[in-house]
Amino acid sequence: MIRVILPAHLRTLARIEDELKIDVHAPVTQRSILDAIEERYPMLRGTIRDHVTKQRRPFLRFFACEEDLSHESPDAPLPDAIASGAEPFFIIGAIAGG
Repeated sequence: MIRVILPAHLRTLARIEDELKIDVHAPVTQRSILDAIEERYPMLRGTIRDHVTKQRRPFLRFFACEEDLSHESPDAPLPDAIASGAEPFFIIGAIAGG
């Protein structure tokens, strides 16, 4: 069971109050996690990644095990701590401005 923590605006859109718990088949990658989220919560399609290109939206970042994975390959295997559910996969809204 993979644990995913979404930013508040996406939790509101998905009508959830806490972290997501989703089943993802191995290998656990950013792509497999996002595919599972979009399948279970279709209202989130296009909010985390582009509908067509499947690229991460510019103002969202991905973190796991205290590492920024935003620019890693979406098909790279994630750490075992994520795959086992020991650590959550974070999707965080970037802060911009001046």
